Amino acid sequence: MIEQSNNNKGKKTAVLFSVQTYGVSDEENDSSLLELRRLAKTMGLEVVATLTQRRSKPETGTLLGAGKLKELAGYTGGTGIVEGFSRKSEDETSDDMDEDYPVGSLAESDEESSSDDPMAKNSVQADVVVYDGEISTKQLKNLEKATGVEVLDRTGVILEIFSRHAKSREALIQVEIAKLTYLAPRLRASHIGGDRQGGGIGSKGAGETSHELDKRRIRDRISELKSSLVGIREEQNRRRSRRKENFQVSLVGYTNAGKSSLMRELTGSDVLVEDKLFATLDTRVKSLQPEAFPPVLVSDTVGFIKKLPHDLVASFQSTLDEALAASLLLFTVDASDPAFRSQLAVTQSVLKEIGGEKIPSRLILNKIDKLTTGELEELHREFPEAIFLSAHNPQDVAFLRKKILQYFESNMIETTMVIPYDKGHLLGQLRTKAGILNESYDETGTKVTFKTFPETLTWLQKQMD
Repeated sequence: MIEQSNNNKGKKTAVLFSVQTYGVSDEENDSSLLELRRLAKTMGLEVVATLTQRRSKPETGTLLGAGKLKELAGYTGGTGIVEGFSRKSEDETSDDMDEDYPVGSLAESDEESSSDDPMAKNSVQADVVVYDGEISTKQLKNLEKATGVEVLDRTGVILEIFSRHAKSREALIQVEIAKLTYLAPRLRASHIGGDRQGGGIGSKGAGETSHELDKRRIRDRISELKSSLVGIREEQNRRRSRRKENFQVSLVGYTNAGKSSLMRELTGSDVLVEDKLFATLDTRVKSLQPEAFPPVLVSDTVGFIKKLPHDLVASFQSTLDEALAASLLLFTVDASDPAFRSQLAVTQSVLKEIGGEKIPSRLILNKIDKLTTGELEELHREFPEAIFLSAHNPQDVAFLRKKILQYFESNMIETTMVIPYDKGHLLGQLRTKAGILNESYDETGTKVTFKTFPETLTWLQKQMD
């Protein structure tokens, strides 16, 4: 029997549900629900139950079959019935044939999973229903009628998290654009919560009530926000242009893969590090520390996630632009997560869509401190070219720094030249364009051994002639 925690008294509770269509394995379904559970937790919800129904396809009007819809409503105090809504006879028949089953692997998590105990429905009262997918306007209206509480889909939860974590003016504007685009077709459909400005789930950032927002005002507001972004983007492009002379590596990967932890250790910066999904929404660029030659910049980007709508990805154009401007991409994954392979595929797919597949890259398997010796050996066999590390191990971070520098040093030339004293000004310029390995002095000038790029050597030789 599921009981609401007394320690979280006053915290909004939620029941999660999914529709497992044919072709989706139990492992994939369980992994997606576990991720949704983490999203809900990051949003501040306490998950009290999870439900899954196997169907050939989601029911057109309510996603779930009649029986499972009533079971879902049992957790919210709803009737499980949508007045005025009738199913097609073939759908009604298929409802009886669908195989309902508990989400087995979820039972092993810290929180309890779904229960078929009738008493469980009476012991909890979920305030919110969250679906692991996208909900249409019609489905939203019907589900809220059946459950009597507010219904959110996966995108709505992600948007709320984005709203809470956005800090910079650019991120705040981008989130509001994405949220208005998402809310526009849903405001009139949802009859739960009424005024979304004050306190309903999914309210922060929209700025207007459901009654005030209409299609024309939303279009005007989005247009206004996009105009505000123009100036911000132009300034970002100018800054990015000034950085073109520097090499840059970009940490890209799934949300909560440890990118911010690596950023902090590689650059010595005070980057926020939290064990939360989407803790980072603003792109940061810092210098690799300790400084060396060639100087390298490191950027930390917003994490990706499965089932993230293209409109939302596109709204964070600055993060994508920063990745495209990189000389080297560091695909960072949480090696301790059983789903990291599919998470890596999501990241690679998004970057391919924006033209980033041609940028040189390296794979970083992070959080190896959470693996057993056997698991680590198996991953070494599977990914022999990957860099294995824990962001909390200074030796591992030093090794990664060395690998980064070696990558950019691969085209450098080591040579020795004597710079006459009457051309001493060239020595000062050379120190900014090369890595000085040794200096000695004699009667002819300064003998310098250094490593630099071919174009710098050509420049120096011309200056010496």
